[in-house]
Amino acid sequence: MYEMMLNKTILIFGGSGSWGRELTRQLLEKNPKKIIIFSRGEIMQVEMERSFNDDRIQYVIGDIRDEKAIDQVFNIGIDYVFQLAALKHVPICENQPREAIKTNIIGVQNVIDAAIKYKVKKFIDVSTDKAADPSNLYGMTKAIGERLTIQANCLTKDTDFICIRAGNVIGTNGSLIPYVIDQIKTHNSVEITDTRMTRFFILVKEAIELLFFAVDNGVGGETYIMNMPSFYIKDIISVLVKYYGNKKTKIRETGIREGEKLHESLISETERKRTHYINGNYHVVTPELKTGREYSNIEKPVKIGHLMSSDIDVSKIDDIKAILKKGGWLC
Repeated sequence: MYEMMLNKTILIFGGSGSWGRELTRQLLEKNPKKIIIFSRGEIMQVEMERSFNDDRIQYVIGDIRDEKAIDQVFNIGIDYVFQLAALKHVPICENQPREAIKTNIIGVQNVIDAAIKYKVKKFIDVSTDKAADPSNLYGMTKAIGERLTIQANCLTKDTDFICIRAGNVIGTNGSLIPYVIDQIKTHNSVEITDTRMTRFFILVKEAIELLFFAVDNGVGGETYIMNMPSFYIKDIISVLVKYYGNKKTKIRETGIREGEKLHESLISETERKRTHYINGNYHVVTPELKTGREYSNIEKPVKIGHLMSSDIDVSKIDDIKAILKKGGWLC
């Protein structure tokens, strides 16, 4: 991986968010020629620029819905693309489906088209477990984004198009952990939609490891998944309430929101037969499409029950405390 990124130009769409910042931090250690952060977040870009203070990073305000803006940034010569840009909030996507489609489908196709046109080496699309068996518009749009990415391998041999899938990334902007802590500190109460709900969780550093693993091993057409624990949301909240709250902190159940599922899946039933272990800690889903690539670095299919649903083999309270400590949310 170090040699692969050495003196290369890397373009990160949606790069000013939590994923993008950690990806940038780790990429800088690999001595790239340039990292381009392309996003709509003006304030986030300013904060990022002040924080990193590195001449190798270039910041571009733009939207993946804008084909001209994309073409201009590709025109300088790009080696690797990480596609992180998306509308991600389930209720927003449910209530404003056209906007979700514009970004998560049309925007992704715009970036794919430019990657093919300018013959980048590798294109990594960051997807979500909600795409595995989608029940809401966000998951559906991300699933289509995955299909577009995988199908792009049939259109060119110059660029390898690869997907990764992750669960909830702990501590990212707008995610569960900072939201619950803010609710405790601001209102001394926390809302939970359903006490039965479970989710897969991963630390942002581990999510970036998954990205790099896909870059290192992907030949085009694969979807990579890391083994990740699942937790009851109520257990995470109870740990945070004990740490940040007091005896008067209340937990209120509000009912499941439109588009939400009680449990998530990292692979779908139809993907089971195409899912394989690779290097123990990772799984890879090979495509149904004939991409012209050879998938020779995978092992035989194995039991993948836990990946099928987050309510299988749910982790305990001590495991939650350990991952929150590792992520810096508990001392």
